[in-house]
Amino acid sequence: MTDTTDEARETREVLGWKLVVDCADPHRQADFWAAALGYEVENHGVLIDRLLGSGVIGQDLLMEHRGHRVWRHAAAARHPQDPVEESSGTGLGRRLLFLRVPEPKAGKNRLHIDVHAGPGRRAETVARLTELGAAVIRQVKEPGGEWTVMADPEGNEFCVA
Repeated sequence: MTDTTDEARETREVLGWKLVVDCADPHRQADFWAAALGYEVENHGVLIDRLLGSGVIGQDLLMEHRGHRVWRHAAAARHPQDPVEESSGTGLGRRLLFLRVPEPKAGKNRLHIDVHAGPGRRAETVARLTELGAAVIRQVKEPGGEWTVMADPEGNEFCVA
C-alpha cells in the first residue's frame, strides 16, 4: 500500500528516468523515434572529441552516421524542450536510449510506447509513421477506446491512439 498523504509526497524523492530499448541498429531506431515523436537525435560529438583527444577511447567504439562521428553501440533521442548537458550532449529530461545488443528480438514486448496523436489525427499519424518505416499490425476497437498497434523498423510493438 502506498502512502499518498501530502507529507509523504513532499518527502518522497522524484527520480529521473529514460526508456532504454535494446536493438540491432541504435542509429536507425533513434532516427525513427526522433522523427515519429518530434524529438531530436542527441549529438555527443563534443564528448566524443574530448574523449578521443585525451586517449580515453579509441576509434573502435565509434562509427560515422549521417556525416557525424557517433557511438557504435548507442544512440538517443530527446525531447527538444528539455535541458541538455552541454559537455556531453546528453538530454536531461524525456529521453529514449537505444543500445545495440547481439541477440534478435524474441517474442512480444513487455513494455511499449503509446503515441497520442490527438483527436481525429490517428489515421494521419499512422500514415506518417508508416512512411517513416513503421508497419501496421492491427486496428483495435474496444468499448474503452480505439488504437492502432504498429511495429517500429525493428518490429517492436507500439500503439497509436
